[in-house]
Parts: sequence; C-alpha cells; structure tokens
Amino acid sequence: MLYGGIEAGGTKFICAVADEQQNILAKVSIPTTTPQATFEAVFAFFDRYPIDALGIGSFGPIGIQPNHKNYGHILATPKEGWANTNFLGKLKQRYNVPTAWTTDVNAAAYGEIKKGAAKQKHSCIYLTIGTGIGGGVVINDAVFEGISHPEMGHLFVKRDPKDTYQGTCPYHKDCLEGLAAGPSLEARTGIRGEDLPLDHPIWDLQANYLAQALMSYTLILAPEVIVLGGGVMNQDHLLKKIQQQFTELMAGYVEIPNVEKYIVRWGLPNESGLIGTLLLAQKELEK
Repeated sequence: MLYGGIEAGGTKFICAVADEQQNILAKVSIPTTTPQATFEAVFAFFDRYPIDALGIGSFGPIGIQPNHKNYGHILATPKEGWANTNFLGKLKQRYNVPTAWTTDVNAAAYGEIKKGAAKQKHSCIYLTIGTGIGGGVVINDAVFEGISHPEMGHLFVKRDPKDTYQGTCPYHKDCLEGLAAGPSLEARTGIRGEDLPLDHPIWDLQANYLAQALMSYTLILAPEVIVLGGGVMNQDHLLKKIQQQFTELMAGYVEIPNVEKYIVRWGLPNESGLIGTLLLAQKELEK
C-alpha cells in the first residue's frame, strides 16, 4: 500500500508518498502560485506512484459538509486566485482513491496526537503561530469538525489597555491573529521577530494574548494537552512566558496537569501537517 499526503499552504504545497509503515518514500515542495500551475505540479508528482489513498490538509477556510455544494472547496481565502477552488474535486477526478479532506492545522493536530507531542493522548489542540494563527482539534482520536472546522485564530481576546496597535487581520483587525501572529511583532517594533531581544516587552504582550486564548480553549474543550507550533514558537523563552501567564490567568479555577506538560511545543517541527495527512490517508483507506 502507498499513501499520498498533501499539506497545502498559502506559500507552498508539501506532497509526499509513504509506505504502510509510514516511511516517507518521496517528497516534494511546490510553490503555491495559481491553482492551475500548482495542481499541474501536484499531478506530476503523484502520477509517478500508484497511491491507494490520499490525505489532504489545506489552508482555509474550506467546505467540509459532504452534502453541501461547497464541499471540498477552498472558500473565502485572501490568497489571490484560490477562492472557491474545488480542491478536493480536482484531486478525486485525477485519483479515484479514498481521500481524507480537512484543514492543514487539523492534519497537524492529528499528526501530533499520533506521533508527536500529544502521543498516547486521546484529545489535543494544536495551535500554529506564524504568519497567521490557526488551530486544529482532535477529540477521541478523531479530527473535530462541526458546521465548519475550527478557526481558533480569530477568537477575540481582551486587549491590553496600553496596546494601541490596530491588528493585522484583514477580517477582524484585533482578533488573536491580528494581535499576536508573527507580523504583529514587526509591525509594532520595526524589528523582525527572530531579531527581537529576549527582554523586549513585546514578548510579555504576545504571551498574554496567547495565554488568554489557551485559557478559553481549555475552559471550552478541556483537551488533555495543548501543542504550540509555527515559526514564532522557535523562541524558547516565549513558551515559558505563555505557561506562566496561563497559570496566572487560570488562577487555580480548573485543575489541569503540570503546565509544562499541558502546554508544550510541537514534537514534529515543520512536519506535523504532512505526517498528519499521511496518517489520515491510511485511516481513510481502513474505513
């Protein structure tokens, strides 16, 4: 058996083929340009392998209701040229195999609970903090979806009274993504995040907004573990600040595991989503 996986991001598509033991046999990175050019490159890669199932984790928002006409489509994305693209339809037309379809962050959450930092747990939240902020949820070993998929980066948080920054989110301005995603660091300070001094006060503000969000997720979903990934989380000191502020905000109201084991960094850096898609392909075939 061969499993195909696609981690489809707004910047690049990572495609891979794995065997039954989930060993990756081939992998390629494809720039996300126009849908036509991108899919042609995807087909050129997968046409070389007789895959038995396919897993797709796509940037969103996406249509996930099988009985709805927008199922399998990318919806109102700001990525130019991609709104209303029938992503799943194009792949199923080319490859008539069982196909799992979800968001890139849901796929990453599944990868982390099966092989990463949430391994041996039955529920987790995965939050990626980079150019944007997105979240995926696994409950009882299954990716969570309702009328839509989670859009956890667009939660509103309580603004710091001294924070006058309007926010980067094109839809909501000062939601979590608008106030705490990577671009907000440079927009406030004029310094790229990776070049900011460790003692810069922006890190405390960043940690506070993220801790507020994690508190809300905990009170609503009560996952066994929260996994943080993405480029911004390459800062060791930021994780400790988030853990500290989360503990202060919770104020002992809900009993949780040791915070250093409850809020953790990703166990599959830069590979959570791709590994998740391959595992979801395997699960889809087994169904």
